[in-house]
Amino acid sequence: MKKQKFIISILSMIALAGFFSAFYVLPDKTNSQQDTQKITKAICVLYPTQGNKTNGLVTFTLMTNGIHVVADLHGLSKGKHGFHIHEFGDCSAPDGTSTGGHFNPDKMEHGGPMTSMRHAGDLGNLEADESGNAHLDYIDPMISFEGKNSIIGRGIIVHASEDDLHTQPTGNAGARIAYGVIGIAKGE
Repeated sequence: MKKQKFIISILSMIALAGFFSAFYVLPDKTNSQQDTQKITKAICVLYPTQGNKTNGLVTFTLMTNGIHVVADLHGLSKGKHGFHIHEFGDCSAPDGTSTGGHFNPDKMEHGGPMTSMRHAGDLGNLEADESGNAHLDYIDPMISFEGKNSIIGRGIIVHASEDDLHTQPTGNAGARIAYGVIGIAKGE
């Protein structure tokens, strides 16, 4: 009988400990580490899609008035080329289609990078010189590193043709000639 009472009291203490532990939440170390390490810079290395030769580097730096976008590309044909952030950071398809459509969390219409009516991923055009090099440098007020407009983990696509900035939903920019994934970079 004493043995049964002892077992019942042990089981009662275990049940009581389980009940109280349900109300105690351990601190989430992952979230607290992220809070202290705010993302300030991201990077995307661009590789050519199958049959193309375009490559380059895009950096994104947090500023007080938006994200500073700097792109340097090589191997382009002379002229303008559509430049967009796409939904997915998936570069498994050789033609770049696995990146999905333009990144558009607000379900807006396609537009230019400085218009209020645009996809978050609408970065406009890169313009290549006669040597096939393009440089872009501007501050984008719509994209971010957190929240619904976060670009982290998304894809970037460079297109064969100019983005006309109004044809829905893609700007009629043609084939995908380079792609990459936006990742967190070491801050300065």
